[in-house]
Amino acid sequence: MLFLQGVAYIHPNKELLFEDLCFTVNRRDKIALVGNNGVGKSTLLRLMAGDVAPSRGQIKREVQPYYVPQLLGQLNEASVAQALRIDDKLNALNGILAGEVTNANLELLDDDWEIEKRAGDALLSWGLEGLALDQKMGSLSGGEKTKVLLAGISIHRPAVLLLDEPSNHLDGDARAVLYEYIRSTGDTLVVVSHDRNLLRLTGMVAELSKKGLKSYGGNYDLYAEQKQVEGQALEQGISDKEKELRKAKVSARESLERQQRSDARGRNKQEKAGLPTILLKTFQNKAEKTGARLKGIHAEKVDAASRELDQLRNELADPSQMRLDLDSSSLHKGKILVMAKDLDHSYDPVRFGEGERLLWKEPLSFELRSGERVALKGPNGAGKTSLIRIVLGELEPRYGVIERAAAKAIYIDQDYSLIDGTLSVFEQAQQYNSGELQEHEIKIRLSRFLFSKEDWDKPCRALSGGEKMRLLLCALTIGEQAPDLIVLDEPTNNLDIQNLEILVAGINGYEGTLLVVSHDESFLEEICIKREITI
Repeated sequence: MLFLQGVAYIHPNKELLFEDLCFTVNRRDKIALVGNNGVGKSTLLRLMAGDVAPSRGQIKREVQPYYVPQLLGQLNEASVAQALRIDDKLNALNGILAGEVTNANLELLDDDWEIEKRAGDALLSWGLEGLALDQKMGSLSGGEKTKVLLAGISIHRPAVLLLDEPSNHLDGDARAVLYEYIRSTGDTLVVVSHDRNLLRLTGMVAELSKKGLKSYGGNYDLYAEQKQVEGQALEQGISDKEKELRKAKVSARESLERQQRSDARGRNKQEKAGLPTILLKTFQNKAEKTGARLKGIHAEKVDAASRELDQLRNELADPSQMRLDLDSSSLHKGKILVMAKDLDHSYDPVRFGEGERLLWKEPLSFELRSGERVALKGPNGAGKTSLIRIVLGELEPRYGVIERAAAKAIYIDQDYSLIDGTLSVFEQAQQYNSGELQEHEIKIRLSRFLFSKEDWDKPCRALSGGEKMRLLLCALTIGEQAPDLIVLDEPTNNLDIQNLEILVAGINGYEGTLLVVSHDESFLEEICIKREITI
């Protein structure tokens, strides 16, 4: 169905993203494409879709794939019909119904007289009943935009489907529909995702890395097992290389000491023999050149072993080194941080019928206690972000009572907006320094969170979502004093699997109160959520 042969892609700035990729997608394959942020997964999907051309190599397609991109605002100016790629058919249909029965309109419509009804049924199947086909995509929520594009699957009935992070922004009900489609479909599909529940539904995992594209048979669980074995082998390789480096340094020191002793003996013999000064100088110069040559040879060996060791260490990111090992919250466990009774809110002052349009179907009453781990759940558009703002004191409810204890809270949204794009990585970390850490100590912590010396002066606006997340976790450890409450709003969107593991490890090192909005059930289980507030 899809054949990649020697494919390479070079950015317009001449930066090589990947090269020499060879891969085959066979009929009825269900392939998960995984890899770290920035490695080129989305670009590879666009190459498969034909949206961009490879810099080198060939891509052969038996049929044209249907491509669902990761939404970054690129479709905001398009109508729903344009996003679904049916606007030409709808225009032709409307033209025919208006009496313009031209060959061009008939050819565009291609006997698809039910296109408007099929589009409506497709949108309905994703919970978008009544959505106008001429409505702008920019007026929709992230979840609604994704649902629109997924509705196109049943409209176009493609033989090959390319999905880029399709479960991002979807609520639990929509994810269940997506999972069922992937589980039951006989279509060929390639999906980029960090959603472990989705990845478990595929029959193959292909990992894109700087080394190329490598296939793993089986679903995500089998892939994770194989990666664990590879990680153990990598740890052993690091241990062996550390021994090799120590041995090279000892060998260099011993060789230099032997040479120095030999030179000293030679000089003593030459001086006792009463050799002319010019001849002594010649012997001395020869000995110095020999010593320099030996020193250079050993230095090359040490440098080579050191470079290989650094490369191996970079391949092995240890999430356990990135825990939020902060001082405990000053609040004792079980203290009531938030007490809410009969909360409701409305942004719309207009009256509808007998009453006001309220945000929630029923008033909300709940408590949030120190040390708890709580998930805030509800469908897209249910008002979760508004409730978070009320909990944090940024918004007062129109109805009901809320009492908040004096507590230090931090709100982390899916875009990691606490990161200031105008600062460098080091400057952002320094912003959280209370003055007790020296510069070299901050840099050590940055290195622990995978920010090398080359990254310290990088502007934060150039960081990926995963890098911003790691920098924020690092900054919290620099701040030392733990917040009493951390609120996470869809924190796993746009994170690769490695950064997701780092986030889990970081959160699990935190002993304060956690309030999390997420539809990723695997993530919620891994961070030990104990209770839910459902709206």
